[in-house]
Amino acid sequence: MIHTDEAALLRIYMGESDRQDGHPLHEAVVLAARSAGLAGATVLRGPLGFGRSSRLHSAKILRLSDDLPLVVEIVDCPERIDAFLEPLAGLVGDRGLITLETVRVVKG
Repeated sequence: MIHTDEAALLRIYMGESDRQDGHPLHEAVVLAARSAGLAGATVLRGPLGFGRSSRLHSAKILRLSDDLPLVVEIVDCPERIDAFLEPLAGLVGDRGLITLETVRVVKG
């Protein structure tokens, strides 16, 4: 029997070169999520993208980019995600874009 639960999906968009205290920002976000006791976090690396500056970031074979787009995804119950939003916003600042949506988690 399949069961579904409502959850929150938090996405944080950033560049690979974004830093927090000398460390990659995506690592700081994942460590903060773990410290907050969230269920898990995944970092996804994009081969192509652009952001607010409209500068294209690409992973083409003849050109190595050190600033590819990254997305950190975190899924947990809405209450735990809501509690994480303020510290996350302080960590990311204006270096990234944070989105939040409601999703359904499927359990078999």
